[in-house]
Amino acid sequence: MPHPVPQPAPDPADALTAELVVDVAAAVAPAISPDGALVAFGVVANGGEAGRPHGSVWVAAADGSTSPRRLTDGTARDLAPKWAPDSASLFFTSDREEQGTAQLQRIRLEGSEDIAEAEALTRWRGGIRDHCPLADGRTVALLAEDEPVAEDERGEAERDDAKVWGRHLPVTRLRLLDLETGVLRTVDGLGDRHVVELAQRPDGGPLAVLSWSTPELDPGVVTAELHVVDPVSADVHDLGPVGIEAQSPAWWKHNGVWHLAHVAVTPGHLVGGLAVIDTVPPTTGPAVEVRNLTAGMSVCPTELVQVADGPPLALFADGLDTALYRLHPESLRFHQLSSAPGMLARLTASRSGKAVALLASTAYEPKNVHAGPTGGPLVRLSDTRPELRRIRWGVQERLGYQASDGTRLDGLLILPAGRTRDDGPFPLVTMVHGGPYFRHADEFTLNAVDCGQWLATAGYAVFLPNPRGGSGHGHEFAAVVAGAVGGDEWTDVLSGIDLLVAQGIADPERLAVSGWSHGGFIAAWAIGRTDRFKAAMMGAGISDWGMQAGTGDWGILDAALGGGTGWEGPGPHVHDRHSPISYASRIRTPVLILHGEEDTNVPLGQAIHFHRALRHFGVEHEFVVYPREGHGLEERAHQLDALRRIRAWYDRWLQARAGSCTEA
Repeated sequence: MPHPVPQPAPDPADALTAELVVDVAAAVAPAISPDGALVAFGVVANGGEAGRPHGSVWVAAADGSTSPRRLTDGTARDLAPKWAPDSASLFFTSDREEQGTAQLQRIRLEGSEDIAEAEALTRWRGGIRDHCPLADGRTVALLAEDEPVAEDERGEAERDDAKVWGRHLPVTRLRLLDLETGVLRTVDGLGDRHVVELAQRPDGGPLAVLSWSTPELDPGVVTAELHVVDPVSADVHDLGPVGIEAQSPAWWKHNGVWHLAHVAVTPGHLVGGLAVIDTVPPTTGPAVEVRNLTAGMSVCPTELVQVADGPPLALFADGLDTALYRLHPESLRFHQLSSAPGMLARLTASRSGKAVALLASTAYEPKNVHAGPTGGPLVRLSDTRPELRRIRWGVQERLGYQASDGTRLDGLLILPAGRTRDDGPFPLVTMVHGGPYFRHADEFTLNAVDCGQWLATAGYAVFLPNPRGGSGHGHEFAAVVAGAVGGDEWTDVLSGIDLLVAQGIADPERLAVSGWSHGGFIAAWAIGRTDRFKAAMMGAGISDWGMQAGTGDWGILDAALGGGTGWEGPGPHVHDRHSPISYASRIRTPVLILHGEEDTNVPLGQAIHFHRALRHFGVEHEFVVYPREGHGLEERAHQLDALRRIRAWYDRWLQARAGSCTEA
């Protein structure tokens, strides 16, 4: 059934300021207790020391019968709550003892005071990356780097710290913490492999462990292997290689046989939709038979969650919405239990699988923690940003349209706040999502990068397209961009813009295009293909696919998108045909370029290269680099600057401030 179209709250009065956008308090990492009675979650807030986020841990009754209770004071990064198997205590990580170095803490839920006393369980100088309380109640599996040795400390103090590539990133190892003795034991059988995720078999049996050959994304994500580890003896059974970008390991049992599933890119592809891959671990030797449990589905799995001994639950991206599925053990196919408009994420289930908790967001409600019976109605437990209900938002409409070749597409249109379609045409900013394997769901997003409503409250219409290459429409839809970026995905975006112009919503003389990461690439690509756009914003975008394959974090996967690498011969290269830098001489559109100085995903050189080309050809542009920032913007001052700078750029070139509902 179609979902009813939500509407923004009537008669709100407050103005939207940049400070209100960035001073967020966001619910994260929900965890329902094994008995299904309580839900723990984190709240991350901006405004801490140096303008960086800090976190606190909360707990609430899963049925919503009591108000959430804050367990930590939020002065440090207290995050990642996970339950002990008896549901009586919580483990979480915190850097309260040394800023930037997380340690494992425990809170026993015995009293009712708002701030509970936490017990430090580790003082591991390498810090704790992740943790998993085991079913015996006496052990916690930890993911942690090695502690620095005296030579490391001497080198750092004396600045004698040359980095040897291949050994320049610390390996995360699997370690087992004995809660009674405090002894931390390293699982040596995994060698120097970098451990990224684990899950214990629900009956208290072995651990499923995912590892990479190296901490580097390239080649790490294409060298993933699956292991089974005995938590008592620490013996390791290698199951062999698994899919690219493998994640979300989950055990499940049928007819007395344990299966082990995980999520990975569809087998046989470097680029494409995610799939659920299943195997029955043999007693010895590598896994032989694997099955793709989602082959042919027109939706895309995002998360897989195990329960006590039955089939797993999974979330699937379904166009603009998200659905909850359960695997049918006989047919080995997933069956839908429920569907919700917008975004569902971070699914967690009780031991029996009868209750779930997750994050949910709809068009005018930011992500909050919700819980309830599996497949049934969910109740909201957190309410981190009630002040946003006093803002007059632009109406967010769901769009369905056809590409030039007839492919069905979807997206979102945000109208200027307080305006209707009949008031058009409006200046239109098209914001293309990153990835490309991502999507615009029908959710509420508002930050320095995804700033559609920030622009809508300033008088702009905003188009959020979901072109081919993204998630939510199955593997084939996502795989189209392999070696062909800027092809069908660009014409898909253009078809949506043409539709909005034809409908009288977009003013053809006041069009802009923007995006971050892969969306930044599309923005740079667009202005080299047409002069229709009067302004553009390229955030952390790719200008040269050959250089990106050679220097970006994702390496071989970026090469699969761009079409090759520069070391394949003297050329001409396919990736040159797909690179915006190759068409810089055609650009006439004014461009705002934003980039983090320490970005390793899309290195700063991509922006410098594009800037120099634009300067050479005399193209109006502004190039801004944010110190200390990586692929996104974390520091409060930088987020504020980006919001104001982006809006000022469009105001300058599209002149749309009339009727603005914002303050600077």
